[in-house]
Amino acid sequence: MVLARRTSVPVVNVALQFDAGYATDALGILGAADFTMSMLDEGSATRGALEIAAEAESLGAYISTYSDLDTSTASLSALKGQLEPSLDLFAEVVKEPAFPEDELIRLRKRWIEGIRQEKNEPVQLALRTLPVLMYGDGHAYGIPFTGSGTEESINSLKRDDLIAWHQTWIRPSNGTLFVVGDTTMDEILPLLNQYFGSWAENRMAVPEKNIAEVAMRPGGVYLIDKPGAPQSLILAGHVAPPTGVDNNIDILTMNDVIGGSFTARVNMNLREDKGWAYGAYTFMEDARGQRPWLVYAPVQTDKTTDSIKELIREMDAFLSAAPATEEELEKSVRNNVNSLPGQFETADAVLNALLSNDRFGRPDDYVGSLKRRYEAVDLSGVHAAAKYDMQPESLTSLIVGVLEQIKQTISELGLGDIQVIDEDGRAIPLSE
Repeated sequence: MVLARRTSVPVVNVALQFDAGYATDALGILGAADFTMSMLDEGSATRGALEIAAEAESLGAYISTYSDLDTSTASLSALKGQLEPSLDLFAEVVKEPAFPEDELIRLRKRWIEGIRQEKNEPVQLALRTLPVLMYGDGHAYGIPFTGSGTEESINSLKRDDLIAWHQTWIRPSNGTLFVVGDTTMDEILPLLNQYFGSWAENRMAVPEKNIAEVAMRPGGVYLIDKPGAPQSLILAGHVAPPTGVDNNIDILTMNDVIGGSFTARVNMNLREDKGWAYGAYTFMEDARGQRPWLVYAPVQTDKTTDSIKELIREMDAFLSAAPATEEELEKSVRNNVNSLPGQFETADAVLNALLSNDRFGRPDDYVGSLKRRYEAVDLSGVHAAAKYDMQPESLTSLIVGVLEQIKQTISELGLGDIQVIDEDGRAIPLSE
């Protein structure tokens, strides 16, 4: 258990973080992690969904349950004066979910509609299909990064699947308790022992998620036909070092310069100079294992191929004739340092920082060291990060747009094999 005391308001925030997340879907049913967590407050051993909601409201408490790529979390925000009854409710939601059949059916319908919406939104569509192309079959990250699964997988989920997932992953030995707020260890520990101390551990071994390192793949291009699309979406990526690596600040600074902000190079080129895009960026999704480094550019359909050329030209230049400059470094450091005070003003922000530290194996004082870490970044570290972590020849490129208007010119770029896939990532013969 980790406690951070904050006495500015009489509120106590509690979070249970489990080593689970979307990555567990690779071992079972796609979407099971997030779906199961979303079902925790839809009925418990003694309370129905409406009773849970009404009781939380009467107590002034808020319960949330969710997953990210690596972890699954249940959290409680409670008034200090109502902490004990709020913990009683929270503990039952976490430990004894009922997974009622009627609520499962209701949520399934809404969930599938959400998947269909993802397929109609180019960025979400790309995040659904690109990871498996980057990580390959069998890797824990070779799944839709939205965490929502597929229509087929969600339709197949049964109550027994939710029970099995919960028993496997949501258990005392697989989680850590975090508390932030107006309390002390002497006050909170007896209450936590009262409501969680007798939580029985099952004897099953916790399955091991495969987040082993994967090699850079040869570049390739995948096309998804989107008839009538007003523009093309370019989303390209390759694997990069995990979020928790020692030189993470160097990597983030490198990303800031090439595409991580409005004034970064790729946006100034494609938007401000060429006028081909509303915005073009590079970004990374946090991960315990290798994370994806992604290039994002929604562009005019008739400038799709030219935009790809410019993106590659910018990366090649960054790695050779035009590396990061002192001015670009200073701008990144200044922006990051100046934003620190606002990032950790609330108890909720402090709690999220503790959860992140646990996820990535960082020391508890990591946030306090950030100003020093940012100010210690130098050009040699940024250049080294770029040389190792930016490999344009290994980009897996996914392009969503009007196929008949972009297929021929893209095939002339020489970026590797070209494959047309559908919205679920299934291959379609190029002649179709």
